[in-house]
Amino acid sequence: MTDTLSAAQARRIALAAQGFTRSRPASVNARHLHTAMGRLGVLQIDSVNVFARSHYMPFFSRLGAYAPELLDRVFLAKTTHYVEYLAHEATFMPIEDWPLWRFRREYFRARLAKAGSWGASNERTLSWVRDELRARGPLRPADIRADAPRERGTWWDWDEVKLALEHMWRTGEVAISGRKGFERSYALAEHVVPAHILHQDIAIPDAFRELIRRAARSQGVATASDLADYYRIRDRSAVATAIGELTDAGELLPIQVKGWERQGRPLPAWRHADAVLPRRVDGAALLTPFDPVVWFRDRALRAFELDYRIEIYVPAEKRRYGYYSLPVLVGDRIVARVDLKADRATSTLQVQSAWWEPQARPHEDADAIAGELVLAADWQSLTRVSVSGWGTAADDVHDALRRRGAGEVRRHVHARELVS
Repeated sequence: MTDTLSAAQARRIALAAQGFTRSRPASVNARHLHTAMGRLGVLQIDSVNVFARSHYMPFFSRLGAYAPELLDRVFLAKTTHYVEYLAHEATFMPIEDWPLWRFRREYFRARLAKAGSWGASNERTLSWVRDELRARGPLRPADIRADAPRERGTWWDWDEVKLALEHMWRTGEVAISGRKGFERSYALAEHVVPAHILHQDIAIPDAFRELIRRAARSQGVATASDLADYYRIRDRSAVATAIGELTDAGELLPIQVKGWERQGRPLPAWRHADAVLPRRVDGAALLTPFDPVVWFRDRALRAFELDYRIEIYVPAEKRRYGYYSLPVLVGDRIVARVDLKADRATSTLQVQSAWWEPQARPHEDADAIAGELVLAADWQSLTRVSVSGWGTAADDVHDALRRRGAGEVRRHVHARELVS
């Protein structure tokens, strides 16, 4: 039999699976990061730093303010627990998951070895970089470049060294051994991944099934497309096979969600057998665009009525919502999006735009958003909050911040307002 869920019930199940029904701790330690990571499965990395780099955000969203240096120690400084790979886009993942990704490494190896490929044309570069890592241990790209023989001319172009490292990372020959700031260090995989993990052999069908199992656990309730996107598995036949096997085993339960439709017909969906349906979801959170709750556009629109597009590459005068707007969760609804900028020179969190979403209840939600903005400013060690007049929610958010007595709250003119 197929059970039926309301759209609100499906949202609450999904948010509970992602950890949004748990109280934020008074003080965040490494154990909290590990627990949250266990629910996420992967942590997407992004370099944009207009407010905070994306991989710092999911823990802030779920746990509240914490010391960013804690994440640096757990994820960046060493690879005891986590390692980087393309487990969605570029992500941190548990180092024990390395064997699950043989299918993706084999795909990149085949591409690199193909006649006419970059790898086929740059075998000397790959060989030299490999020898450098073997002889010298973990290295930054700049370290390798500094040691390059100058007489070789353009063959030792800086971009060629970086490309070699990136290709070797994709194929699994090298791994990221740590970061200093946002700069990676590379090492041969055997110097990063413990031997018992590196040489563990998991059959590809078993790997697909395990990844779909984890995607279902992390999403709570999902369609086949949702499950495939969580780990960016393109082989839909393999996804369907894994779903069938997990359903037969009782780990996935077929369900229908009201409103989850395509061309007027219900979309098949599944609920993880261990997923819980909370009576309510309390609290609020600012979300990075690369949070698993919203990173798949189809799911964000279907579940939260959030039609999201990152506008980083859109010319400023054509942006509708702002450079890097963050969805705002209140309860079980995405109610707004805010474009934030940390102005370090003036110690100000700038709300460059604020917009209501279809599920918003402005009079109820503005105060919750203001609370998260105050918390975000404190997290980033900023002493002021300013709000521009751009966006349907800007006045409500500004007034809510003033009602909270949130330090110095002021209006600023955003560049987009001048051309509105």
